[in-house]
Amino acid sequence: MTSKPTVLVARAIFPEVVDRLRSHFEVEDNPKDIIYTPEQLAQRLQGKQGALTTGSERVDGALLDANPQLRVVSNMAVGYNNFDVPVCTERGVLLTNTPDVLTETTADFGFALMMAAARRMAESEHFLRRGEWTRWSYDMFTGSDVHGATLGILGMGRIGQAIARRGALGFGMRVIYHNRQRLDPSLEAPLRAQYVDKATLMREADHLVLVLPYSASSHHAIGASELALMKPTATLTNVARGGIVDDAALAQALRERRIAAAALDVFEGEPKVHPDLLKVPNVVLTPHIASATVATRKAMANLAADNLIAALTGGQPPSPINPEVLRK
Repeated sequence: MTSKPTVLVARAIFPEVVDRLRSHFEVEDNPKDIIYTPEQLAQRLQGKQGALTTGSERVDGALLDANPQLRVVSNMAVGYNNFDVPVCTERGVLLTNTPDVLTETTADFGFALMMAAARRMAESEHFLRRGEWTRWSYDMFTGSDVHGATLGILGMGRIGQAIARRGALGFGMRVIYHNRQRLDPSLEAPLRAQYVDKATLMREADHLVLVLPYSASSHHAIGASELALMKPTATLTNVARGGIVDDAALAQALRERRIAAAALDVFEGEPKVHPDLLKVPNVVLTPHIASATVATRKAMANLAADNLIAALTGGQPPSPINPEVLRK
């Protein structure tokens, strides 16, 4: 009898998805949700042909040196900056991710964060909870309108387009965007989206939303110089990746009221948050939960399982990151 491939599920996920994997593989899972050190991860992967990971597991040359038998790593995330893609591709290790299934949920959350920043929701809630609300005044927590305002989007992939659709069709917003490549006019037209250069985006956006992927080239894409271009009444929302924004520069701009407010779901070095961001009142902070609905997280887990099952049983994984490995 041919033995089943062996796989590691590196973090706790839905038990029913682990059960699905057990019907195909010998599975070592992690129900206690321990975040493995690189050394622990390398040890846990000994003898494993596959792994289901999240963004907290780094897969690089050192890990592959310790585990040359590893054939596929399936990320339960859209982003994959935890993977050294060129090294994995060179070693013939297939990488996969979970795009599409979280697009609409993340767009919902990004829009919610933007509105919370614009209307000073977190700031006013803290005021209320402290017992400081004793009277009404005409200018108490006055913010800025979202309807009819200019929505700026940096990064116009699936999630960026979904946010643009909400802004243009739901709130009558003017939509401007910057992207590595301009969208085809057939995509721009239904979104009522206008392509602009980055400097124009920074200057004209009333509400700037970041949804670009993280890479070395996008590190600190929003820093002190970009923040200096923004309107003092503008807001900035980041549902992309930590490191895209220079968090220290943003905290300073918020403290000095050089922009009105920000809303952040991702941070440099998360789960640590830059201490200066915790000291300014005009920022909404959430712990990387843009995709956190039960339905969406289950869809992500199942797609990650689908990728792993297909890759190790001779099928076609739905969402390969480096499909050239398959062609080899």
